[in-house]
Amino acid sequence: MKNRFVPIILAGGRGERFWPLSRRDRPKQFLRILPGGQSLLEATAERLLPLAGGWDGLWVVTSEDLREGIHEHLPHLPTANLLVEPEGRDTAPAVAWAALEVARRWGEDAVLAFFPADHWIGDVAAFHRTLQAGVRLATRRDGIVTLGVEPTHPATGYGYIERGEPVGSYQGFAAYRVARFTEKPDPETARAYLETGRYAWNSGIFIFRAGVILQEFRAHAPEILEPLERLGQDAYPTLPRKSVDYAVMEHTRAAYVIPARFGWDDLGDWTALERLLQGEHPGTRLARHIGLDTEGAFVYATREDELIVTIGLENVVIVRDGKITLVVRKDQVQKIKKVLKSIKDDPELRELL
Repeated sequence: MKNRFVPIILAGGRGERFWPLSRRDRPKQFLRILPGGQSLLEATAERLLPLAGGWDGLWVVTSEDLREGIHEHLPHLPTANLLVEPEGRDTAPAVAWAALEVARRWGEDAVLAFFPADHWIGDVAAFHRTLQAGVRLATRRDGIVTLGVEPTHPATGYGYIERGEPVGSYQGFAAYRVARFTEKPDPETARAYLETGRYAWNSGIFIFRAGVILQEFRAHAPEILEPLERLGQDAYPTLPRKSVDYAVMEHTRAAYVIPARFGWDDLGDWTALERLLQGEHPGTRLARHIGLDTEGAFVYATREDELIVTIGLENVVIVRDGKITLVVRKDQVQKIKKVLKSIKDDPELRELL
């Protein structure tokens, strides 16, 4: 790649829908929930290192309270490559600040790519090839490139991307303009999206030159970029909480999408983990469980000496961790975040977050 390539992992989130396993001091990206023993963060870094040219080329953005955990999971990451936000303000400030730092260090022609820390990738070689095509597209067209995952079912937990007109082939990958980004749909809308054949899941992976994304922030989210340009980290308390999708991607006319076919899941909640373990690692034992007249139960326990017994249940997730037991219908797992708000408002329960 002619332009310097800088992969950046966004690792400041909490993963609240993986509660009770994911806690304040043990966010989802630190969890070792996959066969093999790696944390989600370690697995993400491992597949990016070949593209980064080693640890000196990999960056991570996180929050102050997760700094020590990042060093524990990624001990070879140079301190200069860890950007620590004073407080989390969603992904738009993180992307803008990282782009400013990369531009200062390597110039505005450097190519950045942002990756959530909690993705599962099935075919890493295909993932690398797709990213290389995305870099070529981003530099040739001065655009913002996203990878759109071809949907396998009408998921309601992902945002979607509608493909627009084709713009050619890049290293063997078809590319399209983005017609629009959409929010997480209801089931009926999701099914309608799939029937058109024009929609893909929004992977949350973005590729662009530093100068391009800074120009887009200047045009669509100056309230984020300008304070960061003047004050750097000191600007954080004044910044609005906005995702990069909302701040930039829903407004830009420079967005392109490459269909991704490398096996993907964002492991957003317990049902995503069930899909992965059933598909890629069938037979994985997650708990001692006896089920009588029980169908479609996903049962997880952190201690091997505990037994979970279910009778007459269908399509539920059961998670046992220390003092907490979660029982939720699979179609209601998105509501875990609402429960956490109630716990946060109760002084006697906050320690459980």
